[in-house]
Amino acid sequence: MPRLQIVITSTRPGRVGLPVGTWFDARARAHGGFEVELVDLLELGLPFLDEPNHPRLQRYTHEHTKDWSARVAAADAFAFVTPEYNYAMPAALKNAIDFLNNEWHYKPVGFVSYGGVSAGTRSVQMTKQALTPLRMFPVQEAVSIPFVAQFIDDGQVQANEVMEQAADAMLDELLRVSDALKVLRTTG
Repeated sequence: MPRLQIVITSTRPGRVGLPVGTWFDARARAHGGFEVELVDLLELGLPFLDEPNHPRLQRYTHEHTKDWSARVAAADAFAFVTPEYNYAMPAALKNAIDFLNNEWHYKPVGFVSYGGVSAGTRSVQMTKQALTPLRMFPVQEAVSIPFVAQFIDDGQVQANEVMEQAADAMLDELLRVSDALKVLRTTG
């Protein structure tokens, strides 16, 4: 069974990413197409990029990088749960991406974005630009949650039908694309 890594990208105190990520994690597990791993960048605690060598070389000197490398390498697909900060992706997400190179290759990525009126979609567009040079394949299907606060009750997401359908469509597409790219991951 392919492995989906769901990454909660916000590390800000009071963040909404944790309940959104927890909701999507449950939805992905119920989907049944993936072995699911939930990664919280706050808990991962990567420092600001501190490796002396280019990540393409995979000559990591720090244990936190070796651990992150192993986790990303083991995944077949990703879903980034992301807000939008000043029209851009969270710095913690960019940092986590930049730690590695080869480990990202030939893997699809979907987005669960949230925020105000834009639902975090500008963050998604910026992140896609950072991922395509790493040979990642953003899928078209996405979960975009505008005015996210209206869906949070007692620290949990109360998803509507549109959110659930979008999640299922994205998971289906991640599964298809992950399967199609498997040959490149095993020969690349």
